[in-house]
Amino acid sequence: MKMNKTTAIFLIAITTGICIAAGGLQIYLPREITVNGESLFLGNVSVIQGDDALAAKAQAIPLGRFSSAGQKITIDKKVLTAALASNGIRAWQVTFTGANEVTISQKHLAISGQDFADKALAYLTENPPHIAVCKYTLAQTPQDLILTDVNDNIQLTASLASNINDQAKVLVSVFCGEKELGSREVAFSMKYTCKKAVAAADIPAGTILNAENVKVENFTANQPQPANWTPPYGMAAKKLLPGNSEITMNMLEIVKPPVLLQRNQNVLIKIDRLGLVVTAIGRTMQEGRTGEYIKVQNLSSQRIIIGKVQEDGSVEPVL
Repeated sequence: MKMNKTTAIFLIAITTGICIAAGGLQIYLPREITVNGESLFLGNVSVIQGDDALAAKAQAIPLGRFSSAGQKITIDKKVLTAALASNGIRAWQVTFTGANEVTISQKHLAISGQDFADKALAYLTENPPHIAVCKYTLAQTPQDLILTDVNDNIQLTASLASNINDQAKVLVSVFCGEKELGSREVAFSMKYTCKKAVAAADIPAGTILNAENVKVENFTANQPQPANWTPPYGMAAKKLLPGNSEITMNMLEIVKPPVLLQRNQNVLIKIDRLGLVVTAIGRTMQEGRTGEYIKVQNLSSQRIIIGKVQEDGSVEPVL
């Protein structure tokens, strides 16, 4: 049967909602919706049409608020019908269309834990806390930060919070303009490039170490090496050091200079100050090497003094 114009208008009126014609409301519920702010009202989670006064009243009906960032709230028609009734709008005055329930999300921006970690690592790479650091390992991915009061002017800044040997902590802060919105502390364990002395070939006991029989190699350690570390050149091996083995200080001993003065040996006692030289003859009461302090008897006065053995074999009294 061909539909005439009058029939078509009648059907449109039905689909629009008889309640609107009768002074009621039609409320359309989307399946999902994102809103600004923390407070929820019927007017910002649905589309309301109908009587102007009644629609304004319905739009202002509160539906609660978000209690935490990132939260989702689901409200169905039964809850909305009860909220309307408690505000004087009866069920017969309302027609619902759309979904049976609406899931409401708060407009937000999520700064992921990986975003914080990446910013912190970039900072450490550009500003290493120690010159010998060669590797950073993230201790734990920080929690995400959910921001609800945001715009496009979001910036992340980083600064060193602490640096204790094998661990560095970086504070990453989130700013919107000059306002700080939150922060996360990101911890990294660190590895260091260090040096070690290795026997280039078998080194017999008593051999003096030098650049020919010792090679220096890099290795990775959990702690930084002392800044004054140097190869142990000039020291002697206490025992056989096998080739390619690491050389540690407990394997070595300081090479003592040869004995320069023997016990009961005549020696020149000499004081040289500002061009004034005073000398005397003495007798050593113990053997001595260059730089050592020994007892010497002045043969003229028979006094026993303490003197430092000089490279030329003389002794300078300690005044």
